Amino acid sequence: MSLLQGKRGLILGVANERSLAWAIAERAAEQGAQLAITCQNERFERRVNRMVDNSEHVDEVLLLACDATSEEDMDTVFARVKEQMGGLDFLVHGWAYAPREELSDDYIETSWEGHRLAQQISAHSLTEVARRARELMTAGGSILTLTYYGAEKVVPGYNVMGVAKATLEAAVRYLAQDLGGEGIRVNALSAAPVNTLSARGVPGFLDMLTLHEERAPLQRNVEPEEIARAATFMLSSWASAITGEVLHVDAGYNIMGM
Repeated sequence: MSLLQGKRGLILGVANERSLAWAIAERAAEQGAQLAITCQNERFERRVNRMVDNSEHVDEVLLLACDATSEEDMDTVFARVKEQMGGLDFLVHGWAYAPREELSDDYIETSWEGHRLAQQISAHSLTEVARRARELMTAGGSILTLTYYGAEKVVPGYNVMGVAKATLEAAVRYLAQDLGGEGIRVNALSAAPVNTLSARGVPGFLDMLTLHEERAPLQRNVEPEEIARAATFMLSSWASAITGEVLHVDAGYNIMGM
């Protein structure tokens, strides 16, 4: 039996073929899920439509534009999902952003506006969508977000995004407590460095990939497909007793002290 057969899911933040959110969408669809997908605006919507047309697994998807800073957009997305899908069984939060200039200098130089924007899009938006999703998860459900090791340890160049991801991971735990009584699980995947649109904005990203391959116990980098398979498990009933957790999918890199 497919892990997500008959489940209805909303995946936020697909930008292009390299997006981890897109990799998760393909695996979720392969495992039987009915999907709604959001992208930032109409320009991205055309691109994602082409991706859907070329996909072996994703079809008949509800594709919606949603700006992660717009509560009006969020309200519209969840209203459309309720109208056309009847409810939700899982949600994937794939939004993350910080202004590029905030990543090019030391963290101590972070501006208030850069900090505010990174926190709003990369962290607080999870709470905004969880509040809306709970109304559609009447039989329980699973909420999953994407984080990175820079939330736990200093990764030079990750700067304000590391601080935002630390907030995100704390939010996962508090939301897990708030929603657990309703049968809604909230978790995060801490993914290894992967060549996505947002990752390429981090200074020294290629050096991060090299270091990861050298020092991870499995002595290699991680493919988006591997992250997507772990996400599919976390969204499914096979992970029914897991909530408030950060699952590392990083070839073991996070366990190393030296």
